[in-house]
Amino acid sequence: MPRPSTPLLSRARIRERALAMVDAEGLTGLSMRKLAGDLGVQAPSLYSHYRTKDELLHDIADDIMSTVDVSDFAGTDWAAGVRTWARSYRAALAAHPNMVPVLATGPARRETSLARADAVHGGLVRAGWPPRYATMIGASTKYLVLGAAMSSFSRGFEDDVQVYVDRYPHLDQAHRLRDHADEIDADSFEMALNAFLDGLSAMRTQLTDR
Repeated sequence: MPRPSTPLLSRARIRERALAMVDAEGLTGLSMRKLAGDLGVQAPSLYSHYRTKDELLHDIADDIMSTVDVSDFAGTDWAAGVRTWARSYRAALAAHPNMVPVLATGPARRETSLARADAVHGGLVRAGWPPRYATMIGASTKYLVLGAAMSSFSRGFEDDVQVYVDRYPHLDQAHRLRDHADEIDADSFEMALNAFLDGLSAMRTQLTDR
């Protein structure tokens, strides 16, 4: 049989190409018309799979969240659950930083995102955290991860020593930060995560002693 003149589309292929476009050009660089051209089809062909750009982005966000590991919440060590979740969550966002604004809005009705939220909350409650505290731990972890994903502390400095010399004596090494940005940002995230978990452990002890 002859090959079809129009490339076959699937929702998975559409999401794959759309995510590549967002990774390369940002959210503003994605349009349904531009995506159709990239796929070699007419825009109406896309609308039979996705009615709107927002609907497409929500599904892409769900794909990204499917890489987030919440498996340790199946056990009884809630701190291990939070640690694994936070690290994998940060890694998922770091792989697709231009998608952070979409992911930051919350799970909405995204199935995978809701399943992850359910696993986190359920794991914390089973470990003995009151539901209200489990909710706040989930929210606080998200704030920590999103803050790390939205910007790099180290890359916010110039690599020109003349910017800092004389005027800012306590920043005399700030020009070196960009060269070590990945290491500093990763270590800083780990420091914040460890301090967060230490604080939660102390809080848990207080709640148990009441």
